[in-house]
Amino acid sequence: MARVHRVALISTFFTTLWMLVFFEVFSVPGLDEGAVAQIWTLIPWWLLVAFGSYSLWSLGWGLFTFRDCPEAYEELLREISQAKDDLRSRGLALD
Repeated sequence: MARVHRVALISTFFTTLWMLVFFEVFSVPGLDEGAVAQIWTLIPWWLLVAFGSYSLWSLGWGLFTFRDCPEAYEELLREISQAKDDLRSRGLALD
């Protein structure tokens, strides 16, 4: 099973479980209905915030460790120089 299929299957399972509890088809053992009503509705927002935090951390870490890959750094600088030279040859004034 590919990773995307596994993620889709797990997401579908937990979404279905969340909806069944949200619409009171099932109850959460050990919690009263008031606590479930207050907490259960916030779970999707909590997951969204957690995913956003993870994404920003991952992006920041990638930028922080960018110079750890000297080959990629040099290749990127060469591509930027080539793009600038190409734009200059087409008559665009660059700094």
